[in-house]
Amino acid sequence: MVLEKTKIKHSFSDAAKTYDSVASLQRQIGRELLNIDTVAHLQGVVLDLGCGTGFLTQELAQHCHHATLIALDLSQMMLERCREKVGVKSHYVCADAEKLPLKAQSVNAIFSNVALQWCYPIDEALSELHRVLASEGTLLFSTFGSDTLCELKAAWANVDDFVHVNDFYTLENLQSALENAEFVDITLKRIRYLRQYDNVLELMHELKHIGAHNVNQTRSKTLTSKKALKSLISTYPKNEVGGIDATFDVIYVMARNVIC
Repeated sequence: MVLEKTKIKHSFSDAAKTYDSVASLQRQIGRELLNIDTVAHLQGVVLDLGCGTGFLTQELAQHCHHATLIALDLSQMMLERCREKVGVKSHYVCADAEKLPLKAQSVNAIFSNVALQWCYPIDEALSELHRVLASEGTLLFSTFGSDTLCELKAAWANVDDFVHVNDFYTLENLQSALENAEFVDITLKRIRYLRQYDNVLELMHELKHIGAHNVNQTRSKTLTSKKALKSLISTYPKNEVGGIDATFDVIYVMARNVIC
């Protein structure tokens, strides 16, 4: 799968104003990430990669009294929303995770909350993170796993042959990619979150307003027809209360960098 980076940037820029109103799951995932021995790693230079509107940056800033905090995002609009929340407690960089404008071994800890799935394949991004991370530095991130939106993907498969849902990583994919990037002491944890919605349109509305568009190059380039949408709604299975369920498969990763 190849993702269109320009479309990713535009999608999240467009969602900057609406993101916080529908990002309760992302905040829940971020809190879980912060529970992974966070404070012990907040020293030296700390990077919040893919900071978005700044939820994780805010949380990190509360503990970075003796550390330099950098918030980085591909979208300038997202970065501006983050700056509004965090202010002078952080430095701000608009850049691509695959081409970081940072010196080698200049960062002591990297945090990233559900952002690295937009680097697909992830190998180049992990290589960059390994490059900028100092020896004994720590990488902690969350990302969506392969079962994410499996119900939506299955429903669309009954409608047409286009790719409507982005593919995400398996545990094996991530383990292998981290090892290839020369990270060590790798720990992966998987949690599946089941979210309930009144209907398919509510789910799609949420995905749109967090910027989670289908950015696969093999997607249909035309607007979804009313007929296709009607077929999707009728195909998507109902839950016991007449609404729908959506799975969000989340993988939490902790790894270290050791430079000999």
